[in-house]
Amino acid sequence: MNLDAQWIVGFIDGEGCFHIGISKNESLTVGYQVLPEFVVTQHKRSIQVLHGLKNYFKSGVVRNNGSGKEISCYRVRDHKALLETIIPFFEKHKLKTTKRFDFIKFRRILHLMEKKEHLTPVGLEKIRQIRDRVLFASTNPPSG
Repeated sequence: MNLDAQWIVGFIDGEGCFHIGISKNESLTVGYQVLPEFVVTQHKRSIQVLHGLKNYFKSGVVRNNGSGKEISCYRVRDHKALLETIIPFFEKHKLKTTKRFDFIKFRRILHLMEKKEHLTPVGLEKIRQIRDRVLFASTNPPSG
């Protein structure tokens, strides 16, 4: 399945998710692990689209979502793939809805993680604040 960049943008505006999980992990110095992921979920009858995304981005996995056999997801968790493939794609091909705010927060957190800020209490708190911040716009998402 060949996917066009603008089609992908529209599809992700409706179906995609830029998620930052923060999980307790006592084995780590700060006691928490930051888990960024880009996810698209679909009913299994549309699984070919998920495989199309995986082929387009040349990264990630397509799996059963775990919440039922009817739901599958395309998921990218690899930091290198997120930084070198997913983020540059959405910087070049701008999301049109307020999902752009989620992307901007996601990108900012990944850049902080690249600087290892998630490994300090201050950096972890900064990441938590960015993740939890609610952004609003009168009409258009920001351009940056």
